[in-house]
Amino acid sequence: MKFVLFCLNNYAFAILNPIKEVLVEKNHDFIWYVAPKIITSFPYQSDPNTSSVKAIKAFKSDVIFAPGNEVPYFLRGLKTQIFHGLAGEKKGHFRIRQYFDLYLTQGPYFTNRFNELKEEHKDFDVIETGWPKLDVYYKNDNELTKEKKSLLKKYNTKTIILYAPTFSPKLTSAPHLLEEIKSLAENKDYLILFKFHPLMAEEWITKYKELAEVTDNIVYQNEKDITKFLIISDIILSDTSSVVYEFLLLDKPAITFNSISSNIVWKDLKTYENLSNEVSETLNSDSNAELRKSIIKNYHPYNDGMSAKRMVEAVESYLTTHQVPEKRKISTFRKLKTHYKLLSNKTY
Repeated sequence: MKFVLFCLNNYAFAILNPIKEVLVEKNHDFIWYVAPKIITSFPYQSDPNTSSVKAIKAFKSDVIFAPGNEVPYFLRGLKTQIFHGLAGEKKGHFRIRQYFDLYLTQGPYFTNRFNELKEEHKDFDVIETGWPKLDVYYKNDNELTKEKKSLLKKYNTKTIILYAPTFSPKLTSAPHLLEEIKSLAENKDYLILFKFHPLMAEEWITKYKELAEVTDNIVYQNEKDITKFLIISDIILSDTSSVVYEFLLLDKPAITFNSISSNIVWKDLKTYENLSNEVSETLNSDSNAELRKSIIKNYHPYNDGMSAKRMVEAVESYLTTHQVPEKRKISTFRKLKTHYKLLSNKTY
């Protein structure tokens, strides 16, 4: 079988690479489609890859795995949505955009909702598999354990705090926490890591970088993939970001600010004050430990590190009883939108 790993944003790399590894093990043909705007940050240059939609069309794939919201309707292949996060309350997460034949869901919370939408739209299928980005979380990684110990020793600290806000102007805490985090860093037992979304406003990236440059126990991280930092950190500070759910699945505490989630099982603060006290209290008394179990059960109950394998096997099985789509039937509006982006070099 022939697979396309379809990347429109650089967050897709860490989501799709576990699938790539399964495809290699199974001797399937594959190629990465990497949008021109992110090709310079593509980390797997030795893998087959292209930034040409024409080349993908000529490849004549059987399956297209896409973590993003779109894929050109005219490409051959089972257009498979695998998602780029776990924040179901965010605007658009359950929006049906017509591009996909199959949705591979992360856990019961998502599966149940997409099955309801399947009954309404009747032009796609849903299979629950787990989410491939999380596979690495459940595999013992001695190198990351060593790296965490090395960081703590280097900065002479005891606890790693990760600040990872969303980029959305309406939801981000970044404009409000600069001074609070400066005060938090006065506790030299803390090593504070900043990991910002690539779409964060440049104004706030600059200000937080400047703070890191003049503060011994703050480090601004430029790596594209947040996975490593989620694994090595002891607590996360955020807002309405899907990384909060990823962190909770590691069974560790979180503090957010004005989250719009409808199912908050962590400490969510409605003001941007007293951060130091809130962090200290949460580290010393994790009152939400039991509540996190409900998130793990409903959002991602798979802790075997095999979600990527389940995804590949799901589409293999699906195509034994379904034909490979030559193209996707979508509305004229969606078709025009696709061609506009192709002609204007936007997104694709």
